[in-house]
Amino acid sequence: VQLQASGGGLVQAGGSLRLSCVASERTFSTYAVAWFRQAPGKEREFVVSITWNGGSTYYADSVKGRFTISRDNTKNTVYLQMNSLKPEDTAVYYCAAHLSLRSVAGRTQREHYDYWGQGTLVTVSS
Repeated sequence: VQLQASGGGLVQAGGSLRLSCVASERTFSTYAVAWFRQAPGKEREFVVSITWNGGSTYYADSVKGRFTISRDNTKNTVYLQMNSLKPEDTAVYYCAAHLSLRSVAGRTQREHYDYWGQGTLVTVSS
């Protein structure tokens, strides 16, 4: 499956952005999806994941309460609503997916995910 991430941009601290991850196949509805991010000079880190049906989500502590992941399987799309953005949220954001019908989200390791989008840059100015 091919993933296309979009929605990044430049925003002031405290602002909001919504990222989208569109998949190329209808079987996307059987994939768990996650967002990762990579800031300059840092390792790629887990942000949030969602199960195949959207029934379970899991957030990194750093974004809990500010970011919300959701999905619309009729559109083969996963969204990441980012509110109250901080300069430390500046990074390239990647969506990733793997085939899974698990009912509980929580896979945070990059190695769990087989498919990756190209990334979209989010820059938060102070």
